[in-house]
Amino acid sequence: MKRKLIYFLVLLLLWVQSPAQKFISVRGKEIIGLDGKPLLIKGINLGNWLVPEGYMFKFKEATSPRLINDVFSELFGPAETAKFWKQYLATYITKDDIHYIHSLGMNSIRVPFNYKLFTNETYLGGSGIARGFSLLDSVVKWCASENLSVILDMHAAPGGQTGDNIDDSYGYPFLFESKEDQQLIIEIWKKIATHYKNNSTIMGYDLFNEPIPHYLDTAHFNPLLEPLFKKITTAIRTVDTNHLIFLEGAQWASNFAVFGKPFDKKLVYQFHKYWTPATIDVIQSYINFRNKYNVPIYCGETGENEDSWVAAFRILLEKNNIGWHYWPYKKMNNTRGIVSINQPSNFDLIINFADTARKNFETIRKVRPIQIELTKKAWLEYIENSKFKNVVPNKGYIEALGLK
Repeated sequence: MKRKLIYFLVLLLLWVQSPAQKFISVRGKEIIGLDGKPLLIKGINLGNWLVPEGYMFKFKEATSPRLINDVFSELFGPAETAKFWKQYLATYITKDDIHYIHSLGMNSIRVPFNYKLFTNETYLGGSGIARGFSLLDSVVKWCASENLSVILDMHAAPGGQTGDNIDDSYGYPFLFESKEDQQLIIEIWKKIATHYKNNSTIMGYDLFNEPIPHYLDTAHFNPLLEPLFKKITTAIRTVDTNHLIFLEGAQWASNFAVFGKPFDKKLVYQFHKYWTPATIDVIQSYINFRNKYNVPIYCGETGENEDSWVAAFRILLEKNNIGWHYWPYKKMNNTRGIVSINQPSNFDLIINFADTARKNFETIRKVRPIQIELTKKAWLEYIENSKFKNVVPNKGYIEALGLK
């Protein structure tokens, strides 16, 4: 009898000591790490890799992947552009980058991707779902070796969730009104969830990024957001009950008023904040939401600011037990990120072409740089400069994040 009692007490002791678990989960307002303890997310977004953005190349007009691809194709031809993208995808983010992110003291990354990587549409020099999984599998494998967790972020959804540059769409959020686009996003997420359902490096799935801009008819679009989230989540749960689901608020992930009572046991509600005061009133509504529904909240994007603001907002988030993924990891000739890419000589030739109106084929030919060889050299030099061995760490930004 005494042995049984001792055995029972040992088992009880082991149970109350926060046992390790296979997947990151939630408990009330907390995200729970693999060690069974509360996890405060601290990491970075791999922006501009799988979803190139024009401003990262210093373009003002060619802002989305589709428009950037047009610029390169008009300058160098579609065949050379396809080669460029293949090199770019293979070198912009590598194992060395992931190792460096971990060495700074971060515990996770958020990976923005375009839905086109999981279709037969031509995108960044290739097509097919096998390529999409190959790219994600690589970064997930590197993160596993560094004990970094991964959030998969569908930054660009079928039909578009914003109708602006970030979703690579056509000026309108067709996703919310198209049954075909909704069926496609459900199918893609179900395939992704099936592929990663047993992978503990994956923290969760960010269903789509920054939906419904403030300048659209929010009275029409806002009520459509949560029902679509429910449909996608239901499909994911038919194959994967292990991972977290991240839901972003409306109006650029700023408005939680569109959400009702949580409809799944593993939801995390995500907001983004840029260029606001680093004061409690900016995040109070999200804290109120957390308290009302007893759910975790997290800041999926912030930054793009001076070091002093980066530090002040990071401290504000941590003081209120809110994890963060700052934006972005890399930018060209810019200190508002973890590392900076040196701008190649003569890269202005590409920038000027990209920012010049090219309304017809005659105009394209007229404004194409005469020094095309210099232009191409600068283009290829960008890939070389973006490699980890050639980037420049931004010490002030890193210190502002409280990192090594």
